[in-house]
Amino acid sequence: MVELRVIKGDATSPQAKGPKIIAHVCNDIGGWGKGFVVAVSRRWPEPERAFRQWHRERAGNDFGLGATQLVQVTPDVWVANMVGQRGIRTGSGGPPVRYEAIGRCLHTVADHALRLGASVHMPRIGCGLAGGRWDRIEPLIVAALSGRDIPTTVYDF
Repeated sequence: MVELRVIKGDATSPQAKGPKIIAHVCNDIGGWGKGFVVAVSRRWPEPERAFRQWHRERAGNDFGLGATQLVQVTPDVWVANMVGQRGIRTGSGGPPVRYEAIGRCLHTVADHALRLGASVHMPRIGCGLAGGRWDRIEPLIVAALSGRDIPTTVYDF
């Protein structure tokens, strides 16, 4: 097991050599425009374009809670659009974060990382607009990634 690294920095500028996957949480209603996705879109147009198309064509694909879409943005960088948030507002069902869905997404990201020989990089996923708690997210990351010897870095901006 490798230790989860937490550093100050920008997750859209991963600090590692070799293939890299940048993972982040998306909602299940196709919304893109607040939070970490703004930084992603500033750097690369492909993840937003792919996410919107994936959502638009959801009747014929796997789009939904727990699904992950991998989008290559440079020869050695991929962005993982992980659907781990129900809607965008806190309501009677609590905050939009869905821990089980994020866990499934992280296991999919781990499979991709192992196949690509990639490290994984992310902000504190699920803890911003999704309203999640880090003490519930961190164990999911450790189980899915660090526990499988995948070098993983969390960035505090």
